[in-house]
Amino acid sequence: MQYDVIVVGGGPVGSTAARYAAQEGVKVLLVEEHAFIGSPVGCTGLLSTRAVKECDLKPSEDFVLNSVKGAYVHPPSERPLPIDGGKTKAYVVSRKMFDRTLFRMATDTGVDVMLRTRAIGIERSNKLQTLTVLENGNLRNIQSKVIIAADGVRSNMAKMAGLGRVQRILPGIQIEAPYRSENTDFVELFVGSRVPGFFAWTVPIDENISRIGLATDSINGPNPYECLQWLLQHHPHINSRYAGGQTDMVVGGIPIGPLHKTYADGIIIVGDAAGQTKPTSGGGIYTGALCAKIAAKVAASLEDDASAGSLQQYEKQWKAAIGKELGMGMRIHDFIKRLNDNELDELLGSMNTPSILDTITEYGDMDHPSVLIRKMLDPRKSKQMLKVFSAFAKAVL
Repeated sequence: MQYDVIVVGGGPVGSTAARYAAQEGVKVLLVEEHAFIGSPVGCTGLLSTRAVKECDLKPSEDFVLNSVKGAYVHPPSERPLPIDGGKTKAYVVSRKMFDRTLFRMATDTGVDVMLRTRAIGIERSNKLQTLTVLENGNLRNIQSKVIIAADGVRSNMAKMAGLGRVQRILPGIQIEAPYRSENTDFVELFVGSRVPGFFAWTVPIDENISRIGLATDSINGPNPYECLQWLLQHHPHINSRYAGGQTDMVVGGIPIGPLHKTYADGIIIVGDAAGQTKPTSGGGIYTGALCAKIAAKVAASLEDDASAGSLQQYEKQWKAAIGKELGMGMRIHDFIKRLNDNELDELLGSMNTPSILDTITEYGDMDHPSVLIRKMLDPRKSKQMLKVFSAFAKAVL
């Protein structure tokens, strides 16, 4: 078996890469280790409007369950900070149906598929990559000019290529459960020492069902399951709305901070496997799809030379597109992580003013938080936040 491009990983990023490569007129194979596309689910399922658009989709009842326009941010003790985007900012989706929609788009362009097939080895010779796979218990060798690895947070492909793995992975957990939402247009976010290093969330599917989850960034802190149980049983706001039980549970990891190098001879790393997620929110569909398109076009344009020197252009292009944003996001993440409960109360309480909230509504962007940060760092926006902004500016600029 021989192809121009092999894509390993059948999630949204892999399907997008395969589709874009096939659209360039080359022969493409998509390899997925699981038997079904979209299962198991490892994502909150809250996608920005830009993420859906970047995947070349329009919101559809086929996969959209709800739409949201803002968030209530709950500090440790102060009143919630209401952030109203003024219009739809994100969609709550069925990831199973979303993933399958993108997969079907890939196969419609002529992409060949091997499901229940695990990549277990790579060899390079005569300018070709030989991918060894285990398909339903049988070993097979498949050749291609280049491999695009979109095999997720614990990428074996990146490791086999000698590029290592993303070092910072935030452990997370989420349940789908009976939960009374007062306003299904808003998600709820919870920060503080009970969710060390990151945040918890409730994402409404409808008035009676929400996804309740969290991720943490703490070496010696409680594990995510313990944090979730505390929130469900003891957090005044969550406990008063949680009706008990659950209909689903997922666990997973959020990679933050890109790999030092995202290419090697004959291989390109993309999406979660490359750490191309937003450190401020953990979202990876928008950034992953954007990078997948770049990877596909670079891979499809190769003639005979798939050396690291030729594939370097992939990294240059994706870093030019989102590298600064990811770098800023990491600095924001690390700054917020260092704040104690009193400092978080002070920060969010100081933002709870009409002028600051108007600025957030005007400039807030899930995919490009640096735009809002630069506006917020103007001390004229709020004299009472001058000290906080000064420390923040030193940390992130």
